[in-house]
Amino acid sequence: MTSDRTVVETSNGPVRGTDDGRTRVWKGIRFAAPPIGELRWRAPIPPEPWTDIADATRFGAVAPQPDIPVIDLGPDVTKDEDCLTLNVSAASATSVDDPRPVMVWIHGGAYILGSTTQPLYDAAAMVERGDVVVVTVNYRLGAFGFLDLSGFGTDEHPFDSNLALRDVILALQWVRDNIAAFGGDPAQVTVFGESAGGGMVTTLMTVPSAAGLFHRAIAQSSPATSVYDGARARRIAEMFLDDIGIAPDDIGRLRAVPTDAVAKATFRLFDEIPTSAPGTLAFAPVVDRDLVPDYPLDVFRTGNAHPVPLLIGTNKDEAALFKLMKSPLIPITPDAIRAMFAQIAVERPELAIPHEADILAAYAGVRRKGKGMAVARDIGFRMPTVWLAEGHSAIAPVFLYRFDWATPLFRLLRVGATHATELPYVFGNLVSGRKDITFKLGGLTTGKAVSARMQRRWLNFAVSGAPNGVPNAPVWRPYDSDDRASLVIDGNDRAVHDLDRELRTAWGDDVLSFP
Repeated sequence: MTSDRTVVETSNGPVRGTDDGRTRVWKGIRFAAPPIGELRWRAPIPPEPWTDIADATRFGAVAPQPDIPVIDLGPDVTKDEDCLTLNVSAASATSVDDPRPVMVWIHGGAYILGSTTQPLYDAAAMVERGDVVVVTVNYRLGAFGFLDLSGFGTDEHPFDSNLALRDVILALQWVRDNIAAFGGDPAQVTVFGESAGGGMVTTLMTVPSAAGLFHRAIAQSSPATSVYDGARARRIAEMFLDDIGIAPDDIGRLRAVPTDAVAKATFRLFDEIPTSAPGTLAFAPVVDRDLVPDYPLDVFRTGNAHPVPLLIGTNKDEAALFKLMKSPLIPITPDAIRAMFAQIAVERPELAIPHEADILAAYAGVRRKGKGMAVARDIGFRMPTVWLAEGHSAIAPVFLYRFDWATPLFRLLRVGATHATELPYVFGNLVSGRKDITFKLGGLTTGKAVSARMQRRWLNFAVSGAPNGVPNAPVWRPYDSDDRASLVIDGNDRAVHDLDRELRTAWGDDVLSFP
């Protein structure tokens, strides 16, 4: 035994972190065996136990991914398939005798990008008051985490589906079994995530094997309808195998393909699929009828998701980022949007597809050049969120928000409250170095106030299941089919009744998505 409070005994072995007097942090804790060799494209398994104290003062490797200038992965990162690690942050005063609620972060990045190493996700500002313990989780990305090869498996060469989801479930099991030793309460776990991470959250809420592993959920900008059937997943797998030059009857060779070759094929498909089939992604969770038994939106709409309180919302200008980056991930041009609707009509003939004129009527106040971004925002993010909230509110409290705050510079650049811009306010990391231009035209004082309120609501939700108790701010009422209460998060927050009425009228009640 040791009196060093940075040394913690886990179920796999002891780890040593750091303590700066305000926060204790353990980085790079292995929660799974390296997913390499025979474990590539297999469900994760616990690591081999260790007896010597493992160094938990440095981050583990990030999942293989392209270098994107706008995504800062942090200094001195390495990319490797052996990336299944997590990090724990707690206030220095946190005690195992008084366990605190736990928040488990699932990062975003379109299912091919991102990592817990990103400075943006430094949890010090969230934990230093001692309200919660924060865990951030790495999972496999791109083809390594979302390619479904299960239909090509043999007795000699088996493969599993939904690998990244299985990674997160194993991490949540690690939290259940170990977080008490770090001062966390395994009976009060909130999963929260943004974008792809938000999609993981909403999908996990419908996964039977995830039952009991979390007790509250927060989904920020979840692409909740981007979950596809086995037939589409098989077509993607066939394209991947063709790209990499391996015949299905020679599948055994796949585990020997160099990491770099798999990564390059990932990136090519990532670019190709949404261009050739607007509105779809190459890599996303799959309805495999095993881990994921049905489409998440269908599960929510029938009141069969895990009945945990849910805080969920989107940003006012989600699509502006994709237009700025000239990304094909969501269709923005009129031709791409029409192609998407035409294909949905072909693949889902049972759906009542709203007429273009009826949809555009909801955007009468939007300038002509902005209508495509508004439609893209709502088919990709807002309407799936509203449809989901309506279904889940029948069985559990739901708190619906829209994030509207944008700095003067972001308004000038016409990106506004675009995708992911709420993240610095949630984590309390508003300025990321001297080169950060976010507040160059002012707004920092207001931004700090927005962050303080937003962070307090997120933390209070994790502690009590209700995002209230914020001084001089409106009460955030639960959303239901009668009240349809929402919170608009801006320079001054606003509680609004039926914020999305015009959109709901235009888009209708049918969930529009690809099978």
